[in-house]
Amino acid sequence: MEFRDLKKQYQAHQKEIDAAMKAVIEETRYISGPQVARLEEKLAAYVGVKHCIACGNGTDALQLALMAWNIGAGDAVFVPDFTFFSSGEVVPLVGAVPVFVDVREDTYNISPESLEEAIEYVLRHTDLKPRVVVAVDLFGQPAEHEKIHEIAEKYQLLVLEDAAQSFGGRIGERRTCSFGDISTTSFFPSKPLGCYGDGGAVFTDNDEWADILRSLHVHGKGGDKYDNVRIGLNSRLDTLQAAVLLEKMDSLDEELKRCDQIAAAYTKRLADVVRTPEILPGMQSAWAQYTVLTENKEERERLIAALKEEGIPTAVYYKKPMHLQQAFAGKLIEAVPCTQTEKICGRCLSLPMHPYLEEEQIEAVCERMIGAQ
Repeated sequence: MEFRDLKKQYQAHQKEIDAAMKAVIEETRYISGPQVARLEEKLAAYVGVKHCIACGNGTDALQLALMAWNIGAGDAVFVPDFTFFSSGEVVPLVGAVPVFVDVREDTYNISPESLEEAIEYVLRHTDLKPRVVVAVDLFGQPAEHEKIHEIAEKYQLLVLEDAAQSFGGRIGERRTCSFGDISTTSFFPSKPLGCYGDGGAVFTDNDEWADILRSLHVHGKGGDKYDNVRIGLNSRLDTLQAAVLLEKMDSLDEELKRCDQIAAAYTKRLADVVRTPEILPGMQSAWAQYTVLTENKEERERLIAALKEEGIPTAVYYKKPMHLQQAFAGKLIEAVPCTQTEKICGRCLSLPMHPYLEEEQIEAVCERMIGAQ
């Protein structure tokens, strides 16, 4: 059993993907080929925003957004304490200070109450200027963007939606990557929409920011790539990856529906065994991960061992809170206690989740977990 079965996905669409990649090789336009522009148009239309700028990876996408806003020294950027490292890594990269905020235990997403408490702390006890909140849609479920935007408007903050794990998710009929002033996603192979290498994208409705982003992601170019008007990055999505993504987009919605069915099956069987993820009313997760909470760390280790005996893979996302990562030592403001994050890191466990899981495989996971109680 695979944790995320990319082989089966490729086999299901091999003819179309092979043809798309072959066309790129024959055309020999490996960088900035026409497939990149077509993908950007298709992504923007799918999300429902004016502009999409494809780039090298999801981390670059976040950094490009902060650079477009001129975030730097003296600025505070609020980031959930329970997330992948890159959500916070980009903040000191541009010279700003990360302020880590606690999350909700039931959704794993940023706590609006903790966010506002952290903003107030920074205003009262530091010389930093609150500038941005990074709203991460963790494991596929959108954050509480309406509440986050209310807080952002109150304190005049910009919202950067980190939708690296949630592409295809929704609140009502509105899709992720449309909730931030700027939004970003990742096309890392295991993501809901993944390519065959690194890739990412930035989304916005703001024309001025879109122009700046298009400059920044190609060495700060002006009229052409040899006219450089600002310091930027070399962060282009290559044409082969764009070709793969164009083909995979056609099956994305069907794959998301299947993941939703798998999640429902897990929840039905495991609700009395572990704490299963809660999807808030009106929200649709993209199910990048199906993450449960055990009673304690010892129970988690017992379940991991029991599943491993049957050849069932698991993962722990994430073992350490962001504020305890050594890389941030001396670079952050500890404004609020992140007690929920600390508890979650000791209890979280992610199970196999992908649209090609078969019924007997789902049953095998559940039976083994029930038997290991």
